[in-house]
Amino acid sequence: MQLVVGRIGRAHGIKGEVSIEVRTDEPELRLAPGAVLATDPAATGPLTIATGRVHSGRLMLRFEGVSDRTGAEALRNTLLIAEVDPAETPEDPEEFYDHQLIDLDVVTVDGREVGRIAEISHLPYQDLLVVRRPDDSEVLIPFVTEFVPEIDLEEQRAVIDPPPGLLDEAPADEPAADDPGAAEPASGGSAPEEQAAEGTAGAPRGTVDGG
Repeated sequence: MQLVVGRIGRAHGIKGEVSIEVRTDEPELRLAPGAVLATDPAATGPLTIATGRVHSGRLMLRFEGVSDRTGAEALRNTLLIAEVDPAETPEDPEEFYDHQLIDLDVVTVDGREVGRIAEISHLPYQDLLVVRRPDDSEVLIPFVTEFVPEIDLEEQRAVIDPPPGLLDEAPADEPAADDPGAAEPASGGSAPEEQAAEGTAGAPRGTVDGG
């Protein structure tokens, strides 16, 4: 199966080198010299990696047949796609490929059904599980051990222990927002989803190969 492992950024220098937004925890395997990658848009590829190095904390790649800045700039924003065996699993038991997580049933630690994982959102500070609920609404769950204590691939389920309020609807007797008697919220607050997404503490779980 095909998984997105990177996105090409801006050109670096004048010899065809480009910066890479890495979307895999295994760049030494997926983005190594000699690797042949499909692309999105497809007409841009396939691309064969000629050289790779790290510069100022960023991965820099040069592709065969791309030898100047003009050619490198033409590749900007192209997605790099690797072919991965569906049966392959990461070495770290706390890491999972995106395709292993998508469509897992999501239940709370006390057995309440929440929904199903629709996609994985890869943010700079952490990964989020995008869970689609039966009413078609979505809730974001930080993919850290504190909130996702168990991934059971055999049972095809993810067990979550979400922070208070993340899954709950407003109480039925809570005043409506346009009710003159409704209490105004304190300034500086944020929605539960925003609170969950802002630098949540907890041991991180890993996803490998976004896409």
